[in-house]
Amino acid sequence: MIVVEVLLLIAALVLIVVTVELISRAWLKHRTRYYVFPPGLRIRIHPDREVFPKHPHTLNYVINSDGERGDEPPSSTDGLYRVLVAGGSQPEGYFLDQDTTWPAVVQRLLRRSERFATLGASTVHVGAIARSGVGSEGLDLILSRILPQYPRLQLVIIMVGATDVLRWIELGTPEVFPPVVSDVFRCHPEGPFKWTPQCLAMTELIRRARRRWLRPVSVDDQAGRWIGRARTMRARATTVRAVIRDPAPMLDHFEHHFRRLLLSAKAHADRVLVVRQPWFNKACSHDEAASMWHGGVGQAWREAVTTYYSLEVFSKLMGALDARAAAVARDIDVEQLDLMPVLEQTLRTCYDGLHVTIRGARQVADAVTAAILCEEQPRRSTSERHVVVGQDEPSSTRGELRAS
Repeated sequence: MIVVEVLLLIAALVLIVVTVELISRAWLKHRTRYYVFPPGLRIRIHPDREVFPKHPHTLNYVINSDGERGDEPPSSTDGLYRVLVAGGSQPEGYFLDQDTTWPAVVQRLLRRSERFATLGASTVHVGAIARSGVGSEGLDLILSRILPQYPRLQLVIIMVGATDVLRWIELGTPEVFPPVVSDVFRCHPEGPFKWTPQCLAMTELIRRARRRWLRPVSVDDQAGRWIGRARTMRARATTVRAVIRDPAPMLDHFEHHFRRLLLSAKAHADRVLVVRQPWFNKACSHDEAASMWHGGVGQAWREAVTTYYSLEVFSKLMGALDARAAAVARDIDVEQLDLMPVLEQTLRTCYDGLHVTIRGARQVADAVTAAILCEEQPRRSTSERHVVVGQDEPSSTRGELRAS
C-alpha cells in the first residue's frame, strides 16, 4: 500500500512539473518579447591590464528593463524624445564604462535645458541595443523583431558595417556570402527547450525573474585578453596578403540588408540617422600598427591565425563599404554623418583600428549631437583628416582592391 502511495505521489509530481513546464513554454512563446540583452543584466568588467593599461580598472555594464544599455526610460512618454542606437561593437562600447560610451554622452549633451526647445521635448532618453559581432544581416533581423515592440521612436541611430568586412575576411573571402546570423537575441521566446533542468522553460523564467528583481552582478575578469593574443598573432603572421579578390559578394550582401534595416527604422521612427563606421585610414606608426588585430583569415578571438591581409587592404575594404552605406542612405533619403573628418585617428581616440577610447567616444558624441540638433559639425585638426578610399566613386573601388 505504501509503495502504491509513493508511486502515485511521484506520478502526481511528474504531472505537475510537466504541466507547469508546458504552461511556461506557452507563456514564453506568446508573451515574451525579443531582447538583444536580457533585461536586468549587470556585468562588472575588469579589462586586462596588459591590453588596456590606460583603461579604468573597473567598468560597469548595465541593461535596463527594455533590454537596452542605458538608464531606465521614463514611465511617461509625454514630452519624451526617445533615441535608440543600434549596431555593432563600436556603439556598444563594451570596454567603456556605462557613462562614457558615446550613446550615454549623447544623452547627457541632449539633456541640457537649452536643447529641449530644439527637440520639442522636456526630457531625452538614449538607449543602445548595439552588440559586438552584429553585422548588417544580424541587425536587419534585430530591428525587424524589436522595433515593433516600441511605441513610435523619435530617432533611430544606426552604425554597422565593420563586422561584414571582418567576417568576409575570416571566412576566406567567399564568392557567395553565407548566412552569418548567430543568436543575436540573448533573451527571446524561441527556446529551444529540453527536458533537462538547465534547459526547462520554467528554469528560464526563474533566471529572468532573478535578473529583474535581485539584479545579480556577474564579473568579467581579464576582459579583452584575446585582443592581446590577436595582436601578437598579427605581428607574427607568416603570411600578409597585399591583394584581395573583388569584394562584390560582401558589398552586395551588406547593401541588401542595410537597405532593409534602414527601411524598417524609417517605418518606426520620425528620424533615422546613419552614423557611418569610422576606421584607421592612414599610414600607421609602429605603435599604431602594434595595436591592430583585425584582418585575419580565421577567427582571431578563438583560434590561431597565421594569415592576414595588410592594413592597407582592410582600409580599402572599409572605404568601399562606407561608400555603399553612403549611397544607400542617399537613395532612400536617410540622414547620414561621416565621422572620418571628425574623429582623430590616433591611439588617444582609438585602441585599435575600429573602436574608440573615452576621448574618442566624446568626439563621436559631439558629432552625433550636432547632427541631431542640425548644428555645425566640430572639426578636428587638418593633420588628422584622411581621404576615404572610394567614398566618392563606389564603383571604381573594386578595381583598386584587385590591384592592391
